[in-house]
Amino acid sequence: MTGLWLAAFLAVAIACNDDEDGAISYIPDAVANTMEVTTDKAAYQPGDNVAFTADKTYDNAFVRYRHLGEILEEAPLAGTSWTWTPPSQDYRGYMAEIFVRHEDGTEEIVGTVGIDVSSDWAKFPRYGFLSEYGQTNDAEMAGVINNLNKYHINGIQFYDWMYRQHQPLAGTPENPMAMWNDIMNRSNYKSTVDGYIAKAHQKNMKAMFYNLAFGVLDDYDQSQITPQMFIYKDASHNVKDRHELGPPFISNIYLTDPANSGWQSYLAQKNDDVYQVFNFDGYHIDQLGDRGNVYKYDGSSANLENAYPTFISAMKAAHPDKRLLFNAVNQYGQEQMANGPLDFLYTEVWGPNEGFKDLTTILENNNAYGGGKNTVLAAYVNYNKANSQGIFNTPGVLMADAVIFAFGGSHLELGEHMLAKEYFPNKNLSMTAELKASLVEYYDFMVAYQNLLRDGGTFNSPVITTGDGKLNLGSWPPSMGKVAAVGKQVGSKQVIHLLNFTNANSLNWRDTDGTQNTPATIEKAVVNIQAGGAVTKIWYASPDYKGGAAIPLEFTQNGNAVNIKVPSLKYWGMIVIE
Repeated sequence: MTGLWLAAFLAVAIACNDDEDGAISYIPDAVANTMEVTTDKAAYQPGDNVAFTADKTYDNAFVRYRHLGEILEEAPLAGTSWTWTPPSQDYRGYMAEIFVRHEDGTEEIVGTVGIDVSSDWAKFPRYGFLSEYGQTNDAEMAGVINNLNKYHINGIQFYDWMYRQHQPLAGTPENPMAMWNDIMNRSNYKSTVDGYIAKAHQKNMKAMFYNLAFGVLDDYDQSQITPQMFIYKDASHNVKDRHELGPPFISNIYLTDPANSGWQSYLAQKNDDVYQVFNFDGYHIDQLGDRGNVYKYDGSSANLENAYPTFISAMKAAHPDKRLLFNAVNQYGQEQMANGPLDFLYTEVWGPNEGFKDLTTILENNNAYGGGKNTVLAAYVNYNKANSQGIFNTPGVLMADAVIFAFGGSHLELGEHMLAKEYFPNKNLSMTAELKASLVEYYDFMVAYQNLLRDGGTFNSPVITTGDGKLNLGSWPPSMGKVAAVGKQVGSKQVIHLLNFTNANSLNWRDTDGTQNTPATIEKAVVNIQAGGAVTKIWYASPDYKGGAAIPLEFTQNGNAVNIKVPSLKYWGMIVIE
């Protein structure tokens, strides 16, 4: 254990007054966040003004701006639009709380929204996707991007936008095609790709084009892509390694050697063609996971884990001003790639990494491999359920996000639709209104508290026990029937995440068939926490409670034992002790 926390626990049972949740009195949760508040961009440069829009007004309304638990500014609010200039520091998260102050002094929080002030998306990535580029109009594209902006998505993966894996640009830089068919034989339009890139940039979102590191379809030019560039299933180079795809895909995908200098030069030139035509910010590189024993043309081992870093370096050298990401499929090659010129780390999660503990192990390992780089997980929830039409199971989605966000990661899940399959155009499952609204709160929460969630710190195991029996507390990894308490020391702040598995029917994050239970909300639970010094302030925040607003808590301290009351816990709550 580190920081303020001691190993010994002095049991104390000091009841908190049921009517005193803190220095400020709040109206019950049922009225929270009745106002939808949005910002004009997904992230802001230091010094930028933030423009807010609300969908309604209230009499006697105010707006309060916080950084973590600290109130920075408060002002009366009239009308449905206003601006604010955050402090000039880079890489900070803020929350705007809109509240009504009543004559009796109580405050009713009616809306919240997060604000990210970061000069580079790589610090706190929130990655989304696009998957359809048919003929569409400006209003439809604006609707998709504006919706992603509600969740503060600051980068977009343009999945399967390209003509061919070995020739991503359709046509030539001098004469690009206006329309082309992709590997699935879908019609893609240049005007749509251009339109989405431009609208993403207006919101300060990065636009990353997707492609494999080594994909060749069967119509390749044999004068440019030679047998020496491929990898093979045998040492005698008789059988090319390939990814089998049946109809309606137009071809199998044959794999080249990403370390082959000829292939690197070939693809770098094809990427140059892309950049001449489209204003993409960079290249999202994909792979196909562990291929088993595969060989170069000369019969030596292809050793893909060690080949990928050379490919990344070659792509960066070819276009040093462009951004790079690389999908470590189920962590394959991640340790070797992590210190390369990647903006952040990206892992597509597959079995046997099906437990919540597996997600957090990946996040912890990536943090170590990359020297503190943040991670985005492509983790497909309700996977089997998405084989047919239906709706996402809200508890499965929110529990997965609660764990990922609490441990400092982000989740690739939002695009024109929500993601449930590795083939991104699959949209069999839709989101309920409840899930859409809840996810806005979760992403606001991730942004507002990013300096606690994703900005360093050391995980620890604070001593925390129930004071009244309402919380059946456990540690991490989680157990069904318990609330997992996860500690993290961030500077002078001790953070304690509470993750509620008391009503869970599975510890499988994928909630494959969409059967995870909704947790029962636990109200006003007394907990005792062991501290190693004088506590000056304690506050609580949850994406499931009052829009994620920071709620100051009354506390008592007797020696090393601190006693508080947790206002409300549904999926995830965060205690912060200063």
